[in-house]
Amino acid sequence: MSTVATVRPIRSMAGPLALAPLNSVSLRDQAYALLKDAIADTDIYSERRPLRLDERQLTQALGVSRTPVREALSILEQEGFVRTIPRRGIFIVRKSKREIIEMIQVWAALEGMSARLATLHAPDSEISKLRHLFDEFENSPPSEHIGEYSDANIAFHQLIIRLGGSRLIAEATKNLFIHVRAIRKVTISQDNRAARSIVDHLRIIEALERRDTELAEQLSRQHTLDLAAHVERYCDFLD
Repeated sequence: MSTVATVRPIRSMAGPLALAPLNSVSLRDQAYALLKDAIADTDIYSERRPLRLDERQLTQALGVSRTPVREALSILEQEGFVRTIPRRGIFIVRKSKREIIEMIQVWAALEGMSARLATLHAPDSEISKLRHLFDEFENSPPSEHIGEYSDANIAFHQLIIRLGGSRLIAEATKNLFIHVRAIRKVTISQDNRAARSIVDHLRIIEALERRDTELAEQLSRQHTLDLAAHVERYCDFLD
């Protein structure tokens, strides 16, 4: 004789939890997260043409009505990632050269502090993950695998932020990440930066492994400031 499971209400120490069906607010939040991730994956600075978003295509791709998409786009506009131009549409925002340099400088300060904190708190097993990011480039130069190296480079900087263990720093870098990531991707193949950056990365990893607090912070900060200097010198397409 089969038995039928009885569905029981979810209870906490204070009684049944007040649960409600998902509503349009959750759809908005999901649309916001997906759109933000998609913008982060876009090569914002690889070409000059305006990056226009088609609201109808977005609603079709996400499988929702226009309302949550419009609400999500409104949040992204408040955060400075998209801009509405009357009678023209909605466009992904590109920052000016000066804005990008300032964003990189802020990232340098925060990543340097994260490296410092990592030497004090991060487990050896987590620090070792940094070195493994570059295993496939040991026997061939990064320039021969520029796409893969670009991804490893971005992952390296994200992981240092995480290893620092500061939620506030992680939150502060979240909105900087979209533009800093896009600039790293477009500049990694310029002026032999890939070959020079992997040398910098390995020195940073060694400092972290030795728990050399001052050196890890200094090397990490300077490495990112070097990107700001590169943008200042070579990235005239941002003006």
